[in-house]
Amino acid sequence: MRAVLQRVSYAKVSVDDAAIGSSGPGLMILVCAMQGDDEMQARKLAEKAAKLRIFKDDAGKMNRSLLDVGGSALVISQFTLAADTTSGNRPGFSNAAPPEQGERLYKEFATHLGAQGVAVETGQFGADMAVELVNDGPVTIWIEN
Repeated sequence: MRAVLQRVSYAKVSVDDAAIGSSGPGLMILVCAMQGDDEMQARKLAEKAAKLRIFKDDAGKMNRSLLDVGGSALVISQFTLAADTTSGNRPGFSNAAPPEQGERLYKEFATHLGAQGVAVETGQFGADMAVELVNDGPVTIWIEN
């Protein structure tokens, strides 16, 4: 699985001009399940996201995790993170998990993140979503397993 974590002051996702999820301060997390991924990988990635020390401590250094700061998370499925751009000018997405598997693992990621004590809101799998955010830092980190 792959994820892009953005440290945010605020994030919101909307479908058809209606807000369906928000977060902040905390993380906006784009998640992509890849071919061959399973629930264990979803859980491990969620644990990594919760514990990654990318928030400032009292000295201004990135030394605190989402759990440490009591932040929330907005989790959005993003199959385009599987893009293969090695040939031509059109990205290929065959490395992404099939939709049924992708949705299951996306939900497992969000559920496991919440089970660790993070307040989690989500987007809508497979929907055309509009995402707004204020990236704090900016801090944007790519993680995968």
